[in-house]
This record gives sequence, structure tokens and C-alpha cells, in this order.
Amino acid sequence: MTSCVRVINVVAAVLAVAAVPAMSVHAQDDWPAWGREASNQRHSPLTQINVENVSTLVPAWRYEMPRPGVPSRPAQSTPLMVDGVLYLSFPYYRVVALEADTGEELWDYTAPGAWDSPEHQLHWTGGSMRGLTYWEGDEGTPPQIVFGTEEGELISLDSKTGIPNGRFGNDGYVDLKTEDVMNGFPDMHYGISSGVAVYKHLVFTGVHNADETGSKGPAGDVRAWDLRTGEHVWTFHTVPHAGEVGNETWLNDSWRNVSGANTWTFFTIDEERGILYMPLGSALNDFYGMDRPGDNLFSDSIVAVDAMTGELMWFFQAVHHDLWDLDMPVPPVLFDVERDGETIPAVGVMTKYPVLFIFNRVTGEPIYEIEERPVPRGDMQGEYYSPTQPFPVKPPPFGRISFTMDDIATVTPEHTAACRERLMQYDGGRNRGPFTPPSEEGALVFPSTGGGTEFTGGTFDPNLGYYIINYADTGHISTLRSVEDDPDRRGYVGPPESRRRYWHVVDRLTVNGWPCWQPPWSQLVAVDVNTGEIAWKIPFGTVEGTPPGLLTGAPNSQKGGPTSTAAGLLFIGGASDRRFRAYETKTGRELWNVETEQMISGANPITYMGTNGKQYVAVAAGTTLLTYTLP
Repeated sequence: MTSCVRVINVVAAVLAVAAVPAMSVHAQDDWPAWGREASNQRHSPLTQINVENVSTLVPAWRYEMPRPGVPSRPAQSTPLMVDGVLYLSFPYYRVVALEADTGEELWDYTAPGAWDSPEHQLHWTGGSMRGLTYWEGDEGTPPQIVFGTEEGELISLDSKTGIPNGRFGNDGYVDLKTEDVMNGFPDMHYGISSGVAVYKHLVFTGVHNADETGSKGPAGDVRAWDLRTGEHVWTFHTVPHAGEVGNETWLNDSWRNVSGANTWTFFTIDEERGILYMPLGSALNDFYGMDRPGDNLFSDSIVAVDAMTGELMWFFQAVHHDLWDLDMPVPPVLFDVERDGETIPAVGVMTKYPVLFIFNRVTGEPIYEIEERPVPRGDMQGEYYSPTQPFPVKPPPFGRISFTMDDIATVTPEHTAACRERLMQYDGGRNRGPFTPPSEEGALVFPSTGGGTEFTGGTFDPNLGYYIINYADTGHISTLRSVEDDPDRRGYVGPPESRRRYWHVVDRLTVNGWPCWQPPWSQLVAVDVNTGEIAWKIPFGTVEGTPPGLLTGAPNSQKGGPTSTAAGLLFIGGASDRRFRAYETKTGRELWNVETEQMISGANPITYMGTNGKQYVAVAAGTTLLTYTLP
């Protein structure tokens, strides 16, 4: 069967014809958004650092994020650079402006609240603060730095002073925890873990809902707000209400008060056409769906809407009735595909699964065929199992999606023997192919909850037509255990209708940190979007103790994304060996690496031209912002 992409033709046609260019204009040395541009290509036009001289890079300056008396945790942030000023966010709702040539601090802002109190040292407090966004302002408002917090606040600061904009909301703050999205659960978590996005005078907010709390809770709706005033403009129901497109995919009226189906990662915008792309995560609970029978739109979907009105244009669901927490964490990337002499405006999207879907970003039609293929059915009583899941015919999967005992790791005899013993505890893993569901007995599932890919996403080199991303072959034994059978683990206390029914128990299936399946365990992959083929694929990262010459890649090295440049380079951290690397984009040949004191985990590099005429590369490693330049 061929998978169906739903297109709302009237809106798509109107916008395709009546598109009015509205792109922001920045200097080539600027990096004003998480993905540099709203397209999220993460590609810089700079060429001073190139293939020939990148091996000579040296440290330039560094900025230490912690300060005395303030809690510290590793940053997952990607800085911005506008007009010679770097803007950096880090945990505990702190933002600083730094002189881009030297790292000299220009201003320092911390959101108010008792974030340093004992009761705030909990799971979500402090927030990831993964990204900021820059708004140019208008005749009544100076340029702003805009971000959200895990406390459910939207904040707008004057980019020159760091002072909250008094015209925005309540003295610079908008409370996102409104009654319509809290769904009658005012005490449940509602916040923002990643960046917001800006188009014209609107800012778009997703939400981070707490996982594993049960199916009911605050909504995952996407909303737009007026940056001039903080007023609410529109809401898109990510779990469709009665009478809305997709509501029929929630059987037995199960759509009511469902939590999840949220954009917890980064939005993408086609500024020329005014289209907002929402990558939506799974509906809750992540690993069982007895409370939500049906395919569950718009969970695990890419949804395109009119950015000014929120009106639905088209959508595609990449996972039906998600039981694996696959989400759609990878920010969509916009690019052009050259095919049969035609230039097609496209968008590439991924879940945590190792397949790349490519669509015409205006119409939603697949560039390469997508097939609905049969997948294993589980045996959990009362569970709904989708009989099929969508797979693109091109590009091919670039990571592990199944396992048999023939795939057991053979790195060393000792490791193989230990892994065999571990696997036989689960009858060889009980993996029955792609999309093997969790069970009460436990089954080996790929990828693991942490994902094969993550929110750090990919980069796109428009000169080569290469979409590049790092992928980790992660897996785990996924076991469901009834809460009633484990009364000591009723950790979440909430309204009865929101409580979970099962605990999800994970066995990472590693021995001394090495996975029990054949390496490479992490890879850097380049896909030629014009042919749908993999251009190159190389192991990413290193592991100590493996036999000489065996290229294993480093386990769990998907938590740092690449950034490419017009000089034919890409920079990336995120490998568990604590190396920051540069590669030749065309071939995947490693050209430079440096060991960092702390691991780069969840942070992407940027590159910019300083006011002194030097090109810099900057990346957050743990609690330090590092910069490099040519000697």
C-alpha cells in the first residue's frame, strides 16, 4: 500500500500562488536563529576556514557559564550572533550577551523566581534553555531576544540591554499556562524545553509535557502570540477536537484531554511562502495506548499551517499509534530537490527512527514513494496495534531496525559471550523486526527511548545537495509492568484520570558500556536528496579498548548536531569520546579534532565572522562556551 499524505488543497493553492516574500535580511556573518535561518539548514556561507587550513584551528576565547552560588548543569544551548553580539542561554533561565570577538559580557539576565530553592531542584527545574530566537522589532519595539522557560513563561528582552519589554504581556512576560491548554490539570508540568520561532510579528510556542504520567494532562497545542503586545493570536489543536480534521483517528472519543502530541523541539518556517512546519511528538502515555485507540493524529506528524492564521495546509503521520516514544524530534529542514530537470521546494523530516521522509513542502506530496508495510502485532490485552507503518522507498534506512542472534556483537570474545548470556535471558531478544512493540515479557526495540536521532538535528549543504545527520544504533529491552503489580513505584501522584497504568522498564543491553549488537554504534550519514541515495556513511566517534583498526563509532553519540559551511566543511560534537570534529562535507573525511574538557551534549556549533575579520566556530561543551579560530 502507499501511505497517504493529507493535503488541504484550498489553503495550499492560495498560498502557493499568492506567496509574498517576507524573509529577514541579515549579514552573512550573523546567526540569528537556532538553525541560522528559519529553514533550519544550519549552513553558513563563510569560507575563511576551509578544507586546507581547518587543521590549524586554535582556541580563541572561552566563557564559563556557572557563577558563585548558582546551581550548575551542562548546557544544551546553541548561541545566536547578531551585529557582533553573541547571545547565549543556559540552565536556570539565564541569558547573557557577549562581545563576539572576545567573550566580554555585555549584559546578564536571569528570569525571576525561586529557581534556586530546594523545592525547585526537581526534574524539570532550571530548564534546558536549548535555544533563543531574535526578532528585529518594528517601529514601536526595538530588537528583542525571545525565549520560553520550563515554568511556562514566554519572555521578550531588549537585545541591547537585556531588560524585559514592558509592552509585551505583563512587563515582558506571558503566562502560557492558560486554562484552555491545562485541560483541568493546573498542577501538571507545562513548559518550553527548546526554542520558539518568529515570523513577521508573531512568535510560535510549542510545549514540553512531562512524559510517563498517563494519557491525560495539559494539551500539546501550538500557539501564536503577537510580539508587539503578547496577545494570543491563534491556536492549533494538535489532538483534533470534535469536527476537526483527524478527530476520527481517536476511537471511543479518546481525544478528550489527551496530553502530548506536542512540538517540544524546534519549528521550521518557509518565510517566502508563510508556512509554519510543526514536528509533533507522541501522544501520552509513550509506551502503551489502551487509553487512546486509533492512529492518533497529529501525534508523530509533520503538520504544515498558514503561519499567520494557523489554518491547516497538509500533514503526514510518520508513526501510527506510537508505542515507542519515537516522536519527531529532528527539526524539519527546508531545501530544494533537483529532479527530472525540475526544482522542487522540499522539506526533510525524521522521527527517532533511521528513515528520512522528503516532501514537496508546499503540497505535501512525497518526493520519493512511501509504502505502508506490515509490522508485528503485540499481545498486550486491550492494546490497539496499527497493522502497518510508513517507510520511504528512498532514502534507505541508515541505521539498525531489527535484530537476530546473527547480529550479536563480535568485538571481543569476552564481550560476545557476555552479550549472548544477557540476550538469552530474553530468548534472544524477542525482536520480530521493525516496530516490534513493547511487551510484558520484554522485547528488544530499535531505536531506544533516547533515539537514533535527536533534537540536535541535521544540516544541509545546498552546493552538494547533501542532508547530513549523525545517527546512533541504540536499542533496549522494552518491558511494561503493571503499576498494580509494583505499588512501591507509584511515584506520580495526580488526579486518578491522569495516572499511568504501566511502568516502562528499560534494559540497555550493554556490557561495560558496549552495545550487544554489531558496530558501528554511531554513524555520520550524508544523503543526496536529488537521488535519494546515501552519498557516504562513516563511523562517528571512538571507543577505548576495542581491537586496533576496528571502527565502532561511539555509543549514544547522537546528541550533537552538525553545522556545514560553504567552504566544504562540517563541524560536529556530541560523540561520547568528548571530541569536537571537522569533516570534509563531500567525502566524510575527518580533517581536525580536539578533545574538550566536558562532553558536548545537546549543543550544536555555530560559525560567524567577528568584527575583527576573523571567522570563529563556537560550541557549548558542558558548562563552557568554547570558540576556535585560525592562528
